[in-house]
Amino acid sequence: MDGNKTTPALRWPAWLNAAALLVASWVAIAALAFQARPGAEIVAVAFPPWWSAQQVLLAAASADAAIVRTTAVPAILVVRPNDHDGLVRLRTAGVWLAIDPQAIAACFKA
Repeated sequence: MDGNKTTPALRWPAWLNAAALLVASWVAIAALAFQARPGAEIVAVAFPPWWSAQQVLLAAASADAAIVRTTAVPAILVVRPNDHDGLVRLRTAGVWLAIDPQAIAACFKA
């Protein structure tokens, strides 16, 4: 019997690396382009997608942010942060991303 049998190594297709790089760069550019200004009066905030609507609302309330409106996605809210360190308090409450609310207005209407 031949004991030198080898199984072929599983490899990614070459196009998958390029596709992953394209998606990562698109996300990075979008995050930078839609980023909320530090003095913004109203911002759209994204919480972790596995959080329930109740967790999202409680986290926004714990950051002392007034809820302006909800969206079709429960993890995304449009809020008015507190005047004093509002965005910092939202990030502490669990916000992943704070963006300009006009950037999501057409996409996430409830």
